Amino acid sequence: MSFPWAKHYEPKAPLMRWVDEKLPLPRLVYNAIGAGYPVPRNLNYFWNFGVLAGAALVIQIVTGVVLAMHYAANAGVAFGSVESIMRDVNAGWFLRYAHANGASMFLAVVYIHIGRGLYYGSYKAPREMVWLLGVVIFLLMMATAFMGYVLPWGQMSFWGAQVITGFFSAIPLVGETIRVWLLGGFAPDNAALNRFFSLHYLLPFVIAGVIILHIWALHIPGSNNPTGVDVKGEQDTVPFHPYYTAKDGVGVGVFFLIFALFVFFSPNLLGHPDNYIEANPLSTPAHIVPEWYFLPFYAILKSFTADFILPAKLWGVLAMFGSILLLFFLPWLDASPVRSANYRPTYRWFLLVLLLDVLVLGYVGGAEATARNVMMGQIAAGYYFAHFLIILPLVSAAERPRPLPNSITEAVLAKHGGTSPAQTAMAS
Repeated sequence: MSFPWAKHYEPKAPLMRWVDEKLPLPRLVYNAIGAGYPVPRNLNYFWNFGVLAGAALVIQIVTGVVLAMHYAANAGVAFGSVESIMRDVNAGWFLRYAHANGASMFLAVVYIHIGRGLYYGSYKAPREMVWLLGVVIFLLMMATAFMGYVLPWGQMSFWGAQVITGFFSAIPLVGETIRVWLLGGFAPDNAALNRFFSLHYLLPFVIAGVIILHIWALHIPGSNNPTGVDVKGEQDTVPFHPYYTAKDGVGVGVFFLIFALFVFFSPNLLGHPDNYIEANPLSTPAHIVPEWYFLPFYAILKSFTADFILPAKLWGVLAMFGSILLLFFLPWLDASPVRSANYRPTYRWFLLVLLLDVLVLGYVGGAEATARNVMMGQIAAGYYFAHFLIILPLVSAAERPRPLPNSITEAVLAKHGGTSPAQTAMAS
């Protein structure tokens, strides 16, 4: 579909014409995120979070590269090197706090981005590949965040590595062998720290590569929109620049304000105080917990307390990884022809229940394993899987969605009190 306003890139300066002829990179950028890219005219601020995730990744890469210049991946001096960064390196405290809080901001933005995809049905055809690549990015982020949390070599870093790598020992026959192979020993030490540092440095660039594929896959069908209705013509779209570059600019400004509040006023709010104690293999913390963004999955892991055919530990590991891998099958579990939850009232209520369920799992993941909390976690974990495997297919088959607008333009005009072309024709 061609749009008259989506003009081709025409460089005017001789240098830019030469560059465009030899390596048309400016043309690629112009057509990908510039005035040559048509976007639905009704996108709201939830569509900002893709750009915000990109901004957060840039922050993590820039601060991480500089921190790596001063960090020592050796179990004997790793904790001291982090303290030296904080106290002796120029602006080291800022770089460290920006990197640590940047991880939380990155995951928070991505969780909202995933939530927007769930609400507006952005995982449905023809955008299945966009969603699948997004889940791959999420898995890579989780691996990167875990290995980064180990590097400061505090108490939570060491014991977190001990617990997480201990999951592999639940695999029958070969589990313990795999764990020793991953760690390079029988417990986290120099070998594990070097491996985690190397992979933590590498994976953000892998994430950046998959993000390029993610954006490429998005540009083939085009962006989804709050109505979930396909673009019908030129009147349903606007150029990405300047309309959405300006809108994204507002979102980026708000993002950096919130980010600055954490970095400058409460940099340790989202961390654990035990990580300011150097790692001690002989002293187990009273309550081992992961970072906040892993708490719902940690709660699912802890929900299995009794052996049934397989050991409870193995059931927990399978459920924890299954809760993420389940997202890969979402485009086929939800068979409803309507994308947006704005027109799916039953689905919208169940999606709200799922949100509350994930919050309960987050609370249970960070709380002590009392009988009440374990039972809450078991119920919440059961509902999580039931939502995707039972409720979602049943709702998509039985639900009666509200009537969809004929076009994006009709929905926009109705929202702002205008008259759509269809209404004009009916009135005449």
